[in-house]
Amino acid sequence: MDLNRIQLVTDAFPCFSLVPEAAWRHPDITVERFSTQLTMQQGHLFAHAAFVLSGKVRIYIISESGREVTLYRVQRGGVCVLMMASILGETGYEASAQLEEETELLLLPVDVFKDWMDHYKDLRQFIYRNMINRMVSVTSLVEDIAFKPINARIAELLLRRTTDSHNHLSITHEAIAIELGTAREVISRSLKEFEKAGWLQLGRGRITAIRRDALQEKLFPSDW
Repeated sequence: MDLNRIQLVTDAFPCFSLVPEAAWRHPDITVERFSTQLTMQQGHLFAHAAFVLSGKVRIYIISESGREVTLYRVQRGGVCVLMMASILGETGYEASAQLEEETELLLLPVDVFKDWMDHYKDLRQFIYRNMINRMVSVTSLVEDIAFKPINARIAELLLRRTTDSHNHLSITHEAIAIELGTAREVISRSLKEFEKAGWLQLGRGRITAIRRDALQEKLFPSDW
């Protein structure tokens, strides 16, 4: 790997800053760009550890009934901690991954990744810190699914995806259902309630005229 490419990697991942130039000359260390057709299924055994340099990857699980639940997304400067746990534990992948846009990845052979984990403290701390942070976020997601009313969760999603100056969203009811881990019919029913209350307008694959102030008032379960 040339010096310019190494600099691009360390800009996105400062945890690699202390890795000497000679270590990057391993013939199987590569940077590759993948299209959205790439997916990774549960149970996969990894030959490389992947670090996202650009793009976006959705990490999700599929229930026995076939329902998808989005766990988190990984973007520039991030890693899938379930992938890292799979590699370090030498077990199959416990989730599935889908590229939501063209994505560039740094690929480290598993043996190189494990060796660098042993030798470079910054990398080790980066991986374990990400594991802790994701554990907290996934625990929060599970609590939301179990205890928070779906109307409040839909309101939160709409608020996250919009701003006061950009109060519309191109998204299907099915996509929201996958994001929130529920049935499309549940999403459609709740959104129709929102529309009836005057908080938004529904269109084909679009939600417009979103009243963020009204949704903000409805975030607390006691309001429902």
